[in-house]
Amino acid sequence: MATYCDYCNSHPEDTFNHTYHATQYGFPLDDDNLLFERLVLEINQAGLSWITILKKADNFRRAYDGFTVETVAGYGESDRARLLADAGIIRNRLKVNAAIENARRILALRGEFGSFKGWLDTHHPRPKEEWVKLFRKTFVFTGGEIVGEFLLSTGYLPGAHDDGCPIAAKILTLNPPWAM
Repeated sequence: MATYCDYCNSHPEDTFNHTYHATQYGFPLDDDNLLFERLVLEINQAGLSWITILKKADNFRRAYDGFTVETVAGYGESDRARLLADAGIIRNRLKVNAAIENARRILALRGEFGSFKGWLDTHHPRPKEEWVKLFRKTFVFTGGEIVGEFLLSTGYLPGAHDDGCPIAAKILTLNPPWAM
């Protein structure tokens, strides 16, 4: 019988992580807004536990207008103040500013690559270290852990699931970028 990843096995009562593990983590994403959401959530996780972010994910979606890239890119000072006052999300000025600035940068990438996904696909494959350099050159607040988790969680790097995990087999049927 297949077993789930060690992380899930070590948190048996944690439905947030189990649901994320079984339905999102490592699954390839095609939609720019979903890719942007994952990037923002990974940025907000920095220095915190992932369970904190998972528990606040719906609040983040509401606060950031469903992570619609065009909308967030257009945020001004009143939106920034609103986000910094929202107790339902992480109220860190650097992280809020990074979400807004990175939305603007994704819009700029669309001019050359058509989409955020197009930009990712153009640069794929590459080792994590090269991805980190590319992200640091292109985006803000994107260190090695943030970039690595973003790429694992969206299917651009292998290793999101342990060998033998039934979710790993399911993801393979979806042709993640790392398997191509």
